[in-house]
Amino acid sequence: MIPEKLREVLGHEGVVAIATLGQDGPHLVNTWNSYVQITEAGRLLIPMGYMRRTEANIASNNQVLITMGSREVAGNMGPGTGFLIKGVASIETSGPDFDLVKAKFPWARAVMAVTASAIDQTL
Repeated sequence: MIPEKLREVLGHEGVVAIATLGQDGPHLVNTWNSYVQITEAGRLLIPMGYMRRTEANIASNNQVLITMGSREVAGNMGPGTGFLIKGVASIETSGPDFDLVKAKFPWARAVMAVTASAIDQTL
């Protein structure tokens, strides 16, 4: 289940960091809060333009770590909050989730669909 505070964070712009693990070690990419969509089932959908190395890493190890936050949302200790999301990712190039993302982001060649196993508020 996606916490309401995380949904609030996604309503404000901020940087999202996505970590994967490949044969060469950890790899990080960034995207924007405004690009992340949440499905009714609670999966995170992230459009992919490039992210080729991320895609290759997910093909061999589908575990991801994602951080996101916003200074505009009150946190546990004052202004600003952030989240660490642990989950399993898949890359989709067709289907309803891909169509949803492609309609909003025509440049997307794929969508990273993430099912969270843990969501922790870090700030």
